[in-house]
Amino acid sequence: MYMTMKQFAEMFHTTEHTLRYYTDIGLLPCQRDDGNRRVFDEESVRWMQGISCLKRCGASLKDIQEYCRLCRLEESRENLEARYRIILANREQVRRKAAEANAAAAYMDEKVRHYEEILAGLIPDDTNPGSWAGG
Repeated sequence: MYMTMKQFAEMFHTTEHTLRYYTDIGLLPCQRDDGNRRVFDEESVRWMQGISCLKRCGASLKDIQEYCRLCRLEESRENLEARYRIILANREQVRRKAAEANAAAAYMDEKVRHYEEILAGLIPDDTNPGSWAGG
């Protein structure tokens, strides 16, 4: 079963322009229908799942291209280790992002608690910078 460019873009919450770019640079495999339009199959889905995951981790396009290039090569210990290094580096990057997101969420949780105390009349409103001492 083949999917059109539009269906595939919707499936991965991306744009048709992005998909054309990925296919043009050889990152994402696709087939062509009788009208020479790009169509996507299950293999395309698997590749796009990997590309999307690396992208969400913050991998650069260069890293994603290298990872995909390595995946297309004949299996070897060297190839496996190279792919492992890319995955390992991106795992560390996504963990840093997660820690930053957790710190931001904790800060916002404290702000919500503070506003709730103000709204409940438990403490005065000190949230307006113009009302701060010396301000």
